[in-house]
Amino acid sequence: MKVCIPVKENKGLDSVAFNHFGSAPFFLIYDLEKEEVKVIENGDLHHEHGMCQPLKAIGGEDIDAILVGGIGAGALMKLSNQGIKVYKVSKDTLAQNIELLKRNELPEFSANHSCNHHGCSH
Repeated sequence: MKVCIPVKENKGLDSVAFNHFGSAPFFLIYDLEKEEVKVIENGDLHHEHGMCQPLKAIGGEDIDAILVGGIGAGALMKLSNQGIKVYKVSKDTLAQNIELLKRNELPEFSANHSCNHHGCSH
């Protein structure tokens, strides 16, 4: 399983997930089986509100899940249509959130709990 975590700074497994998917400067792709991290710059960083292209942003990487603090309804729907699940992280490090995911302890985002503007706080 490969998970994508948007981050402000690349600190590897010590990184903290960013509060909003579309405006994160970087994405870390973590392969749970190989225990490897890959860094991708956000290819869709300067999009208009509501125009996030999540698959463009992550460079077309083949992923199974997103771990993030917040995400807009449009991006959530686009990812869901591709079979990608989106989970809400705690404020801990990437390593801690991956452990929570492995134990099925991260809540999955639903359209009712997504962002509706860039200024929303998480």
